[in-house]
Parts: sequence; C-alpha cells; structure tokens
Amino acid sequence: MRAILHGVVLTILGVLVMPVSMMGHHGGASFDNTREVTVKGTVTEWLWANPHCFLKVEEKDATGTARIWNLEFGNPTDITLRGFRRNTFKIGEEITVTVTPVKSGAPVGRARVVTKADGTKL
Repeated sequence: MRAILHGVVLTILGVLVMPVSMMGHHGGASFDNTREVTVKGTVTEWLWANPHCFLKVEEKDATGTARIWNLEFGNPTDITLRGFRRNTFKIGEEITVTVTPVKSGAPVGRARVVTKADGTKL
C-alpha cells in the first residue's frame, strides 16, 4: 500500500511540474521587446520545421560587409494561419523583415513583418 501511495504522489508531482518545465524554452528574456530593427537582404535559407521555423537573411551594410541574420518564426501550424508556407521564400529572394532583436546585439531576432519584393506583407 505504501508503494502505491508513493507512486501516486510522484505521479501527481510530475504532472504539476511538467508544464512549467515544458514552457521554459518559450521565454523571451533574450529579446529586446522595446525595439524593432529593419533587415533588408537576401534569403539564404528557409527552414520549415517544428518547433519553430527559421529564416536566414544576408544583409549588407554600406561598405558591402555581409552578415547573416537568423530570424525565428512560430511553428508551421501557427504561421500557416498568417499566410506562410513551406515554399514562401526562395533562396536569393530580396525581402525586408521587421525584427525584434536579441539584447546582445547579435544578428538574431524574432520576425514580426515580412515584406516581399512585390510588396506582399506577411
């Protein structure tokens, strides 16, 4: 009887703790939610995958120096509702993306609005 009670208590604790730990990777502490940055560049990769989709954009500054931005999107199910598809971006395509950048200044951020060359906004 004692073993059964022990098992029940551990199961209940596991169920209560699991949702907190599962949400841990969704924290936004690394992002500077007070700023937005506009990235204009060329698509180098579009990764359509769970748990998040990612877009890599090569941006060149005034001197021609390139840097690759790694931009996070939601999961495929959620972003499909906003018009994104597996084939939304083509390698070499010119786009403009409004980004919530990370606080560190690295070329990483969450994509907010994407404007394609034909003016389509996603």
